[in-house]
Amino acid sequence: MCATLIGGMDRLRRDYINAAKARGIDLKVFTGKENQISSQMGYPDLVIVFTSKVSHAARKEVLSYAKSRNIPVRMVHSCGVSTLRNSLNPEQQH
Repeated sequence: MCATLIGGMDRLRRDYINAAKARGIDLKVFTGKENQISSQMGYPDLVIVFTSKVSHAARKEVLSYAKSRNIPVRMVHSCGVSTLRNSLNPEQQH
C-alpha cells in the first residue's frame, strides 16, 4: 500500500515514514511548504491531511486531486505520529 501525508511537522518527517514502514506502507510526506503538491503526489491508495498544519489552498488542491482520481482522503486535526498510526489502521478507514 502507498499513502501520502499532507501537513505535519518537518522535524517528524522521518518518524512519520518509519511509523508507516512498520505497517508495511510506503509513505510520501509533504509538509505543506511545497508548491503544486498534486503534481508530485502520484497515485496513492490513501491521502491523509493534517488540517492543523496545512494551508487552505494546499488542502483544496489536494482534495480536488484526490476526488478526481477516486482516492480516499482522511482529514485529521492533530499532527502527531500516533495520529498517523491511527489513520493508517484499516479498521479506521471509511
